[in-house]
Order: sequence, then structure tokens, then C-alpha cells
Amino acid sequence: MKRIYLVFLLAVCSTGLSAQKKYDIAAFVWPAYFNEPRFADIGVFPDGKGEWEAVCQAKSKFEGHRQPRVPLWGYQDESDPETQEKIISTALQYGVNTFIFDWYWYDNRPFLEDVLNKGFLKAKNNAKMKFYLMWANHTLNAYLDPKNPDKNQVYWQGEVSREVFDGFTDHLIKDYFKRPNYYRIDGKPVFAIYEVSTFIRGMGGEQQAREALDAFRRKCRDAGLPGVHIQAILWGNIPATLSGTPGDQTKTQDNTVKYFGFESLTNYQWCHFVPTNQDYQSWGEKATEKYKEFDQFSVPYYPHVSIDWDPNPRFPGGPQPCVSNVTPAKFETFLRVAKEYADAHPNRPPLITINAWNEWAEGSCLEPDTEFKYGFLEAVRKVFK
Repeated sequence: MKRIYLVFLLAVCSTGLSAQKKYDIAAFVWPAYFNEPRFADIGVFPDGKGEWEAVCQAKSKFEGHRQPRVPLWGYQDESDPETQEKIISTALQYGVNTFIFDWYWYDNRPFLEDVLNKGFLKAKNNAKMKFYLMWANHTLNAYLDPKNPDKNQVYWQGEVSREVFDGFTDHLIKDYFKRPNYYRIDGKPVFAIYEVSTFIRGMGGEQQAREALDAFRRKCRDAGLPGVHIQAILWGNIPATLSGTPGDQTKTQDNTVKYFGFESLTNYQWCHFVPTNQDYQSWGEKATEKYKEFDQFSVPYYPHVSIDWDPNPRFPGGPQPCVSNVTPAKFETFLRVAKEYADAHPNRPPLITINAWNEWAEGSCLEPDTEFKYGFLEAVRKVFK
């Protein structure tokens, strides 16, 4: 009888463990809610609170427009380690176990690093949360400056030279990649590149860009790492032609992916490939339908879910296109679609990316607000915990 009971108990435990599959739920972090000293260089956010200035001054522009979005926790300094401790513990409680920090390097200097360096990495509980970096190498224009009507004014160029690239990759390896909580795939630290086209231009062409990435990989191996897992953000900025070879967009983008040796793909925001002036339900259906197309690439695609899109806080003039009728219940629906995709690829890490933890100025936030409270985090917990 005891033997039968033990067999039964083992079977129950085994079933329970399989049902408790762990997913890597990675939320992008926009690290602009603090007094970044370089904001003064470009004349934005003089009140010293970073982009909270735009968020708190947002106005509703039409009937039913969900503005302003008010953070339930208030307008916190996210470079404060105590703030990050609260963020980390809350995220983990609801099933978000990885942060992808938007990471910037302009004029050969870091930009918006303090949320990561002074906040997250100084938080007492940071070791419990994995993280990796997405190099947001776009040109910085006045899109984030609500007081500048000329949104095309360029503050800093996104292209960097090979010399600059070699320099900051030393910084990445030394200060981030070797940390035990840096997110890895097959033992390699993951580093995402937001704009592949911009990277190629900065390097001076396709061959030069590939040589730079190959040197980056060698440098990581020389530093005692297995290499570096370079992830491309999948949208129109991956060139659809390479060396003048036209054809089907997915096929030619895949040629680019293979040429540069990218090891995986994910998205940053659904707005990159689905128009936003529609109901969230239809927006999400069109975006997740793209999973079938993205599955055709020769490297793993990790499914992405966006919460919302509303950049109106950055544009105090006329209304900008945005998504309507967003609810946590609808968001949960698309989390389940992403989970199904991940489950259908059991030989890959169960990584799912979300936009975003705190894109308040773009309306896409897991962080609780005064309207839905913890609703979007509850959706994550229902699906993945």
C-alpha cells in the first residue's frame, strides 16, 4: 500500500511540476523618469523629473480618450534604488522576471543609464530579477519633447562608428554581461539591437557591420564568456534587401538575419507593423496573426505582446493616432496567444517580451495606474503563474 501511495504521490508531483512551467516574461523598461543630466544639454524637462513632466501634463483630446494616465505609485524617481526595490518585488510577485532596459549611447557617452546603474543595480533585491539590454540606437529627435513643435529636430544621431562601437562593447562586457543575473540564452548574454539599418549605416556598410559583430563575439569569448547572443528587433528597420537582392520581404529579411549571424528575433512594439488607429482587440489580432509569418525565419522568434499605444503626452497639439478600448482582459487574451506560441516551440527558451513596464508617455504600462490599478499585472499572473 505504501508503495502504491508513493507512486501516486510521485505522479501527482510530476504533473504539478509540469503544470508549473516557468516562463521568461521580459518587460521593456523606458529609463527616463529621473533627472538625467543630459536632458539639460538638449533643453528638455527642466523641472528635474524627466519625462514625468510630459506625462503629468497630458490632456484628453477627444471623448473617451484615456489621458492623462496617472501612476498609482505617484511620479517616482526611478533611479532611486528604493524605488527599484519596490518595482522588482512587485514585478516578481506578478510573474515578470526579466527587464529589458532600453539602452542609449549618444556622442560617445551613455544616456539614461542611471535607472539601471544607480537604481536597479543598487537595489538590494536586484539579484532576483534578470535583465538584458536593448541598444536603442535610433536618432534622438524632438519626439519626446512636448514643448518643441518641430518633431524632426535632431538632438543626437543614432549611427555610431566602429571605434565607438568597440569602445562601448568593452563597457557592456565589463559592467553588465558578467553579472550573474544578466539574461542568457545557451549561456550567452543577450544583447538586442533596435535599428539594424542604422547600425549598418554607422559601420559604413554591410560587410563592415558584420565584421564589427564578429569582433564583438570574439571579444566576449576572450573575456571568458561563451560569446554573445545578438537579438534583432523585428520590424521594417531590418533591411528587406541585402547586397541588392530583392524579393519576398520575409525571405530577404531572413537573408539579412543570417548574414549578420543574429540568433533570435522579437518585437519592441506592435505599432511598428500594425496601424494603431483602431480597437485594441483588432490591433492585437492582426499583430499576433503575424506570429505565423515570423515563424518562417531561420532563427527563433520570441513572441511579443504590446499593452497599448498612445503617444499623445509627447504631442500637446492635435490628437495623434492611438489604440482604443484597451482593457486588462483583452491584454490577457493575447498573452495566452503568446503562451501558446511559446508552448508550441518547446526546444526554445520560453521567452515572451512585453511592451512595456513603464512606457507612460506612450501609454503602454504594466505599472499600476489609477484606472485599472494592478489589472495588467494581474493578467500576467493569471496566464503565467
